[in-house]
Order: sequence, then C-alpha cells, then structure tokens
Amino acid sequence: MRSNFKVQLTPHFRVLSDDQVEELHLATLEVLRRTGVAVKEPEGRELLKKAGCWVDGERVRLPAHLIEWALAMAPPRVILCDRNGRPAMFLEGYKVYYGTGSDCPYIIDPYTGERRQGLLQDVVHFARLVDALPNTDFLMCMTMASDIPAAVSDLYHFRAMLENTTKPLCYTAWNLDNLKDILAMCEAVAGGEEAFQRNPFAILYAEPISPLQHTIEGTQKLLHMARKHLPVIYTPGMMTGAAAPITSAGGLIVANAEMLSGLVMAQLAGEGAPFVYGGGVTLMDMSTMGVTYASPEFMLNTCALADMARHYRLPVFGFGACSDSKCFDQQAALEGGLWVLLTALSGGNLAHDAGYINSGLTASMEMTVMNDEAVGLVRRILGGVEVSDETMALDVIDQVGPGGHFLGEDHTYRHFRENWFPKLLDRSNYETWKDNGALTLGDRIGAKVRQILETHQPEPLAENIKAELENIISRAEERVGTKGGQR
Repeated sequence: MRSNFKVQLTPHFRVLSDDQVEELHLATLEVLRRTGVAVKEPEGRELLKKAGCWVDGERVRLPAHLIEWALAMAPPRVILCDRNGRPAMFLEGYKVYYGTGSDCPYIIDPYTGERRQGLLQDVVHFARLVDALPNTDFLMCMTMASDIPAAVSDLYHFRAMLENTTKPLCYTAWNLDNLKDILAMCEAVAGGEEAFQRNPFAILYAEPISPLQHTIEGTQKLLHMARKHLPVIYTPGMMTGAAAPITSAGGLIVANAEMLSGLVMAQLAGEGAPFVYGGGVTLMDMSTMGVTYASPEFMLNTCALADMARHYRLPVFGFGACSDSKCFDQQAALEGGLWVLLTALSGGNLAHDAGYINSGLTASMEMTVMNDEAVGLVRRILGGVEVSDETMALDVIDQVGPGGHFLGEDHTYRHFRENWFPKLLDRSNYETWKDNGALTLGDRIGAKVRQILETHQPEPLAENIKAELENIISRAEERVGTKGGQR
C-alpha cells in the first residue's frame, strides 16, 4: 500500500500565474466599465440596456456584476457529436481536439504544387482527407471556393463538408439568412430541430471586430445561436500593435473584453447557451506590417487565453499546425510542430487551423497530414509515464539479471505496442532509407495526400437528405438572385 500516491501526472504548461489571471480579469472589468464596447446591432444594445448596462449611442458600458452573472450561466463544457449523433468531442478541461482552418483564399495544389485560388472540389478534397486521418478530429472548410457565387459559397462549403465526412464540423456563415440555411441542413441530417440541438455535430465560428466592436452580422448570428441553444465560437482575430496594444497583456485585455461582452449578450438571449472562448491574439510584424501565425508571442498569448478560459470554466479555442512559411517546408514543419505541442500542453480544447501556411492565406493538404502525424506523437507525450508494479517490472529485471536482454520476455511482448510508432516519420537505417528511394518526409506526406484523395470513400449521406440539401441551397440562390454554383 502507498499513501498519498498520485497514479499519473499528465504533462501541462501554463503561461499565467493565478495572480496574473486575476489581474487581467479585473483589468478587463475596468475596460468594460470605463471604455465599453461598440454594439452595432440594435437588438444587442437593447438586451444590454434592459440588463442594466449604460448605453450611449452605439457605445455600451457593462457593470462587473453582469459579467460575473454571464460566466456563472455559461456551461463549462460543450459536447460535439459526429454526423450520426454519436458523442465525439468533449470540450472541457485539458482535453484537446485538432482540426483544420477555414476560408483561405488560396490552396497549394497537391498534384502540381501550384499556389492557386481555391475551388469547391478542394473543399471536397479537404473533407475526404480529414475523414481519413486518424488523429484529426474535426473539419473546417479550409478554402473559399472561387468557382461558385460568393453570396452562397458558405452554403456550398457546408454541403461539401457534410457529404464527405462524418466528423464534427466547424463552419462560418456570411450572414444570418445563410446561417439559418446551414442550420436547416443540419436539422435535415439530424432528423429535426430538437435532434440537432440535443446532439449537435456542427459549431458556428463568429467574431467580434477588434478593437472592442460587435458588428451587426456577428451579433445577429451570436444571438440566433444563443436563442436556439446551439454552440458558438465567438473569438477575436486581432493583431497587437494595430487593433490592440502591442503588449501581450494589453492585447489579452482587449480580446477578453470583446469575448466577455459577447458572452453577456449570448446569455441574455439564451441563458445557458453553449459558448466557446479563446482565439487569436497575434501581433503585427513591424518589419513587414503583416500578421504572424507562428510568432512566439502568438503562441504565448494563445496559451494565456487557455489559462483564462480555465479560470472562467469555459471551453477554449486553440490552434494546430499553422505557419508563416509560403510552402510546406522545414519552416512549416518546425512552426506547425511547436503549435501542436504547445496547444496540447496548455489544453486548447478546439485546436483549429491545422494546414494553414502563408500566415493564414493558403491551405496545404500536406501540412494537414503532417499535423495528423504530429498529433499522434504529442498525444503519446500527454500520456505521460505510468508507474505501477507491472510497469516497474522488478521481477523481470531480476529474472534477466546483469548482462541479459529483454527481447524474449513475455513482459516485452505484452507492452511494446504501447509505444508510439510513426506512420510517416522515418526511423530506418540509412541503407534501408536509400534503398526505398531516399524519400523525404515531404515526399512521403505528398504521396499520402494523393493516396487518400484517390482511394478514400467517406460514408455517404442518404439520397433523400442530399436532395433536401440541394433544395435548401436552391431556395437560398433564389433569395439572393444568383444563377447557381457548380458542383
């Protein structure tokens, strides 16, 4: 018997101390009281005014007690199912799930290596790729289809995702009407409004605009989701030095003020509405005036938001393998691997943007596959070291004794499969590697991408459901006056 023996320690990483978390929270309350936020949507302002906020035109200032109330009302976990209604992701605590990003204008063609505008078929290909990858948990559309009418492209993106994977989806919607059409698709697949609400397989991504602004479209979508008690990610995407103070602490406070004021509106619209916190507090590179996706400050800020989220008992949005590199190269692998590890150690529940390169402008299938391999490795690290009578193996050590070997022991046979084995990283000796074609990791990943695209067949939707999705998009096209997109 061992007294006070903790079975296992899982590796974790924190950026902020408890005192720093409290200081940032109190500073955020002061920003919301003194400076406030701009709420462009009249319905949002009216909700806040009735709740006791001070409204002056579009400017709304919030009392501290209302923030604390909203934090108490929001659920500490969000559950996302797969397309068949089975629970797939539990966004809570330090649990981490990885997926792709959304809406890049460009893509690296997996056959030609050319950087070009995204097409609807690329959205299909990304969905099939994610469906086949064992360590990739959810899907965003990754690229914007340039070959269909822009006004309804989000609907085409969503249908392409629905039809080509059973994994949970994270989606964007251009406006409230399109959001309603996307939810109608979800309900058609789930078997009705209540069935989708009970087992949601898709979560909306929406944003405030930094600094400290809630747009008409973003607020409308937020309130609609809250009233339906459907999950929403409501997170900023800012550059410190441009849309926030250049310091990490200042950027975190602006981001926190935007999210907490959004949380208040969501809870006023639908008490207990599921809400995911977090997002991007990156910085402007003053040498290029561009956004950075892999700066150490961005990584630290993202981990700091995970610390804040745990203080608030809210699920948190994190990042996967993304890079500032212009192609899938050594820089992309270095930066992407760091993201995967730091997000896992800090507990960023919903880690998106795996496959982003070129600072979020270009989607890479090769980067997405590399992320999947890295996640497998990192999840093994998170498993830590098991210390038990069985793993300490004292009897086996005694039996083998000095100068022996453990290859023939039953203990080795029982446990060697518990070690992580790569599918794409190479551990062979030099001669074997040379005889097999001297392929680089990039070569092997490119071949894996093409093999999946050419052979993987996702579980299909029923034909009657596919017909209903077609009807929803046709009605939307009639509403906006477009002629119809290509499939």
